[in-house]
Formats: sequence, C-alpha cells, structure tokens
Amino acid sequence: MNTPQQPDPRDRPARLSVGVVGAGRVGPALAASLQLAGHRPVAVSGVSDASVRRAALLLPDVPVVTPAQVMERADLVLLTVPDDALPGLIEGLAETGAVRPGQLVAHTSGRYGARVLDPVLRAGGLPLALHPAMTFTGTPVDVQRLAGCSFGVTAPDELRLAAEALVIEMGGEPEWIAEESRPLYHAALALGANHLVTLVAEAMELLRAAGVEAPDRMLGPLLGAALDNALRSGDAALTGPVARGDAGTVAAHVAELRKHAPGTVAGYLAMARATADRALAHGLLKPELAEDLLGVLADGGSGNGGSGNGAAS
Repeated sequence: MNTPQQPDPRDRPARLSVGVVGAGRVGPALAASLQLAGHRPVAVSGVSDASVRRAALLLPDVPVVTPAQVMERADLVLLTVPDDALPGLIEGLAETGAVRPGQLVAHTSGRYGARVLDPVLRAGGLPLALHPAMTFTGTPVDVQRLAGCSFGVTAPDELRLAAEALVIEMGGEPEWIAEESRPLYHAALALGANHLVTLVAEAMELLRAAGVEAPDRMLGPLLGAALDNALRSGDAALTGPVARGDAGTVAAHVAELRKHAPGTVAGYLAMARATADRALAHGLLKPELAEDLLGVLADGGSGNGGSGNGAAS
C-alpha cells in the first residue's frame, strides 16, 4: 500500500505575512520556522553587518528594510530586540502610528509579558509574548532546535489560542506564564542556562590547566549524565564531596583554585554553599558532617577541614 505523500509546506497558501524587527539570533530563526509552516516572511530590519548576514542566511530574498517598513508590510511582526531596548521600541512604533488595527505584534523577551505591549493594544494591535526557552546560534541549526522547544507564552485571554497556535506551528510547546510571573520565570532560565555555560567554560579551563588534552570529551559524558539525573530526580541526584560532607576535599579544592584560578573561588564557594543547603535539606548530607563543611565554606577554605579523599563527582 502506498503511503500518501505529505504536501510540501511551500505549496500551501501563506496565511500571514511575517516581519522581523531586530535581526539578532532569534528573529530570523523564528521567521524561518513560520515559513516552514506556510507563512510568508516579507521584511526584516537589522542594522549591524552581522544582522544583515543572519537575515540573508536564514531568510534569503527577504528584503532588509526599516522597522517602520516592516510594520507596514507584515500581518505578524516579531519584535526580537534586547530586553532593555524593547519598551522604547514599542512606544516609538505606537507613537509614530506604525501599528495597524488587527496587526499581531509579538515580542520574544523572557523578562516581559504582554503588558509591555500596552501601547500596541491601545493602537488596535494584538499583543503576544512568545519567549522560546532556547539558546540561539544565529545559524540554520536553530530552526531544528525549535522542535519540542518550550515557549513561555503570555497574552490576553482572547488571544491565548492564537499565541499557542503560532508556537505549535514553529514546532514548539506552549507553556502559559502569568504576567506577574515573567521576571521569576526568566530568572530561573538564566540561572539554569546562562550560568551553566559559565560553569562549563570554567571547568574546561581548569582541566586544561591540569593537563587534560580534551576537556570537552572528558566533561561531555559526565555533564550529560548529571543533567539527565538532575532533570529526572532533582536534589536526589546530588553527589560529590559537598553532598558527602568531605570538608577536607572541599578545602583542598579551594586552596588549589586560589593558587591557579583565583577568579573562580567566589563562584565555587557560592555554589558549594547552595549545594550543601540543598543536600542537608534533602537528607543527603549528614548533620554531623555539615558543621565542618560549612565551617570550611564560611572561612573560604583557609581552615583545616580534615583529610577527605574525594573524587569530584
């Protein structure tokens, strides 16, 4: 039996013309994914050479124009600028009459919800906050990564279905975030993703200093397993010298870091204290061992915390 061939998305009539204001790493990828769903990118704005190159790579043949021209040409406008620039951009577009009644205007900021788009709403536009919980590279791989990516969605109740439908068409999974919870939501993502990059980069530098030739190869399986365990089990996945209460090992770590990479000491101590608190609360760290460990962390590892022998994981 022959399996019916699925229609090519390019053969379907475009439902929305899509414009992007701010051709950073996010906007062109989202527009490209909407194009795969049958929508039609018609305009993009970008100032820097890098922005123009990204637009040409991900949205070939789509003209690079001014923000006002993007607003004029598109039914759905994606505002993909840095968080701090977003309120001023929105106010400027509304004040100049660039927003059309019935026009969908979506921003991709994690920090803000739909309220920042109130000037758009007053001008008759339809405000959406669609934040992809993903890190972007500015290359075509980003479009593939959107498959299964969660989006933090905030919009007026009457636009909720439209917002969720757009996310699904981009291959994402909508997750409704209340307006007042957006800052906390964004802080959680930054804590998990942005700080993870810093931790991994520092770990690789320290391994190189210790003579490891391929720190990425060494860390890959370890960090992959740690992440998987953490996502599955939460605090129950904690391991290592802090969770075990090996105060001597932790003191030795801090002494070595002070000698070879003093800039990492404050971060190590802060994360060790947070790990100790969670391990203690979860019953992994024995209270009788916690006292010596917390003493080491309190004095920055300069004290004599015992003779532990631990492995790092």
